[in-house]
Amino acid sequence: MNKRVLFLSFFFPISLFSQQIADSTFNPTIQHPEYKKGKGPIVFIDEGHHNFHTKDGRYQSFALLLEGDGYQVEAYKGIFNLTKLSEGKILVISNALNEVNVENWYLPTPSAFSEEEIAIVKQWVNNGGSLFLIADHMPMAGAATALAAAFGFVFTNGFVFNANARGPDYFNLENNSLIENPITKGRDSSESVSQIVSFTGQGFMLPKDASPILLFGDDYINVIPDTAWVFDDDSSIRYSAKGYAQGAYEKYGNGRVVAFGEQITASVVQKF
Repeated sequence: MNKRVLFLSFFFPISLFSQQIADSTFNPTIQHPEYKKGKGPIVFIDEGHHNFHTKDGRYQSFALLLEGDGYQVEAYKGIFNLTKLSEGKILVISNALNEVNVENWYLPTPSAFSEEEIAIVKQWVNNGGSLFLIADHMPMAGAATALAAAFGFVFTNGFVFNANARGPDYFNLENNSLIENPITKGRDSSESVSQIVSFTGQGFMLPKDASPILLFGDDYINVIPDTAWVFDDDSSIRYSAKGYAQGAYEKYGNGRVVAFGEQITASVVQKF
């Protein structure tokens, strides 16, 4: 049985980005775990590509929640290879960066992954693996663009803003910005989601066989700067983000891909 993961998110502006820390007091309780403790599939969290989120760092709460549902969560160190990846069922990649952009958030933003690694991940998903790819605003989006493109997603290396309001973005069922699907419905009514809140992030275009989770409407613009958080008219490209997604999923071969354009910190796991 294939598995997939629904993630609810909490976000911070850039002024707090480097100060984010895991909530070490978070102790989630899963009333009906999917697996007995430590008996579920292996979930790898990528730590080999200058990732902002790691298993024992800013994704500690996420890892604890998965472990509470019975999953075995492991950090994936180093570059991707098919033999190691084949030990796991789910690969989580969150905000990877190329070494040149770890401190320098301006163009160019080269891929965090080699062509060989991208081919390996693509083969692993095609064989039945499940990829959860998270890439926030520039430069994280740029660093993941080539990997996303391997599965048909077109990431945009910028920032999406509501042109008429400041603050978080609210995706909900009422205005059709949150799309009801097996992920948002959950295993039963206690897991269903009617609204998701995010802050900034990127927008992306979907392959024809993908299904959206979060969609931007008329009020949103996509701003593509040459330096993160610098939005002057001379160095930024602006256009409507209507119809762009910030979350989506697709079947790929025998596997799954879930893509989000914003960082994610908590999860509920259930059967697809």
